[in-house]
Amino acid sequence: MVKEKQLEYSEFQPAMLDEAKRRRKAAKIIAVLEHFHGPLEGLTVGDVGCSAGFIADELAAAGAGRTLGIDIDVPGLRKAADRFGKRVAFICGDGTALPFPDGSVDVLVFNHIYEHVVDPDAVVAEMHRVLSEDGVLYLGLGNKLGIMEPHYKLPFLSYLPAWLADRYVRASGRADHYYERFRTRRGLRKMTRAFYVWDYTFPVLATPTAFAGGELFPGVLGRIAQGVLARTPRAVLKLMLPLVPTYLWVATKRPRTPAGAALPQPPERL
Repeated sequence: MVKEKQLEYSEFQPAMLDEAKRRRKAAKIIAVLEHFHGPLEGLTVGDVGCSAGFIADELAAAGAGRTLGIDIDVPGLRKAADRFGKRVAFICGDGTALPFPDGSVDVLVFNHIYEHVVDPDAVVAEMHRVLSEDGVLYLGLGNKLGIMEPHYKLPFLSYLPAWLADRYVRASGRADHYYERFRTRRGLRKMTRAFYVWDYTFPVLATPTAFAGGELFPGVLGRIAQGVLARTPRAVLKLMLPLVPTYLWVATKRPRTPAGAALPQPPERL
């Protein structure tokens, strides 16, 4: 089956309309961006794949001088414009042809979107084009080898060829087709090869409170897990990387280093 555009995505993925969850994600994204770059005040910021606009609204609230939300999800964009249109400019547009001049955007967010688009390499190339020379791109990237598929909560779904994945989701009663296409860590690094990339995956997991997040697990178990992650040698943690379900990367067009405070597990240049 040829992959198709997932139009009206928010209409069949209710998680996109879970405001509390989306705003928590936004807080983490902003914390990572500010650790790497510094405050967002006065910057032009774009959320590519904004859907109902909760993350874009939080970016505006964080001080962005101009905030842009881009998507092909028309029902989601209508909801977003109705609520947040006074401080966010929402645009119906394809990520492979962003309607912005070269080097005109200071910060871009591309959070858990690549697996939904027809040509993620073309979208990444477009983001490289519109990003300013000193700009920053936040990437939340699902891993093909993450055991539990995040959208349909079916184990090993993303491991399967398209025809078998379709049968799996139909048999589960959760969808008619499986459109998402994930990549491995190696494939993701190839997709972002035009950028300089810093990996924030372990910093966020080991010190979640520094990135506006809760514990990996609640209660005592969470505190123990956080302590173990903070103290484990990076060489050991790297053994986990092929199966980590989500990678959190920050990408730039020219070499830069994180501006924020030292962390028990610091960001690492890829």
